[in-house]
Amino acid sequence: MREGSVVAETTYLELSEDGGGAHKFYEVTVDGVTVTVRYGRIGASGQVQSSSFATPAKARTAAAKKIDQKVRKGYAAAVPGGRAPRPVTRRQVSSAPSTARSTAPVLWRFRTGSAAFGIHVDEERVWVGNQAGDVHTLGHDGEVLARYGLPDGVKCLVADDFWIYAGCDDGRVYDLSSKLPFAAYEIAANVDIFWLDIHEGVLDVSDAAGGLTVIDHEDEHQWSRRSSGRHGWMVRADERAVFHGHRDGVTAYAPDGSGQLWHTDTRGGVLFGWQEATAVYAGTDRHVVQRLSKASGRVEAVYPCDDVVYSCATAPGGRYVFAGDNASSVYCFDAFGTRLWKLRTGNGSALSMQYFDERLYLVTTDGTLVCVDTSEAAIAAAQQGSLPVTVDVKSAAALPTYNPATSVSALTTISAPPAGGVVVECVQQGGRMRVHVVSEGFEPGWNVQFPREVREPGARYVVDAVHPAAGGFYRVRGEIRRVR
Repeated sequence: MREGSVVAETTYLELSEDGGGAHKFYEVTVDGVTVTVRYGRIGASGQVQSSSFATPAKARTAAAKKIDQKVRKGYAAAVPGGRAPRPVTRRQVSSAPSTARSTAPVLWRFRTGSAAFGIHVDEERVWVGNQAGDVHTLGHDGEVLARYGLPDGVKCLVADDFWIYAGCDDGRVYDLSSKLPFAAYEIAANVDIFWLDIHEGVLDVSDAAGGLTVIDHEDEHQWSRRSSGRHGWMVRADERAVFHGHRDGVTAYAPDGSGQLWHTDTRGGVLFGWQEATAVYAGTDRHVVQRLSKASGRVEAVYPCDDVVYSCATAPGGRYVFAGDNASSVYCFDAFGTRLWKLRTGNGSALSMQYFDERLYLVTTDGTLVCVDTSEAAIAAAQQGSLPVTVDVKSAAALPTYNPATSVSALTTISAPPAGGVVVECVQQGGRMRVHVVSEGFEPGWNVQFPREVREPGARYVVDAVHPAAGGFYRVRGEIRRVR
């Protein structure tokens, strides 16, 4: 080493709290007159900030002050990469032969190649996500439109108005609504995620320990509660409450975490949940689906099946209630609990389902997305043994595949915003990087929900549109591009 050369000094700290709290790192490097800080969730690359000082001595003093502040907050010295990988629990599922006499009228099916829990259906597309990390979008006719390659298995797919999110085993929740998927939320590594829901940009996470964690639109922890039962396979949320289903029943909490609103013992572990405007539906291992009043938790109706219920869904308003069991059967009930039919799926047990426009879409234990015709005529014909010819959908060889953007360099860079675009800017605010709208006609003080991994201080971006959310912030819609 040459005389007078300076060796960079790095201090690495971590803060990890039990019960779904913080799980963060903070790294300070002093290199001559430059102090570089890297921080973020443990396991992520984090964000980087650098500052220069007049002398090396002043740089060391500034670094020591930053380290001392973090130690006072509970951070401690650690070794990067020393923590164990986050816990991941797979639901233990089985699929026995169906006892139904007839087979469901399946219009088409698409084999994803791995067991799948994630499904969402809207007016334009059908989304399916599997445990290999693949998310495919298809048309209602079964045509495969696109594929997203996510870095870990998909737990579930959830919709929040226009926005579609995939919760993955790596603890990240990816926004799939724009051209490139982005990590919108990161869940603490000590939370063993079971299920997710998002309402007005607020993420609700249920876990293996029966915990419920709520994270806001800036990916910041808001509150946590522990329900009486473990294995929280159900969480649903609206503006009035967060509904948490677990081994001991369903518990409703105030949206701000201020208290428990009600608890209902479902007399069986909850394995799936659905919601309508005034009711939540809990599928249980006691062979029933129960409809509970959102206002009081009172059991309003019971839908008895013949085996353990893996999934459930409803027609709009709860006009029909559907259920899938662990014996490869699918059921339909009227609103009051009368069973209308039971049919074989022909493709394993339905782990998740959704109804749309007289069709029931299922994802199954063998990783197949199935489209069932539930019109009265089709069901009647099926019960008489007359079935449509099922189309086996194939994925096109030239299918576009979209992988997550992990840095600002992944964005398209343009020289000037196009007409009609909305310009936003990344700014330093109270030690954090926030994004605000700079285009006219918007609230300049509101934060914009924006991917953390592409935030760069002082950078400007253009998006197709921003929409106000109930919590007083904006949500991005459409492609994100960097403005040079």
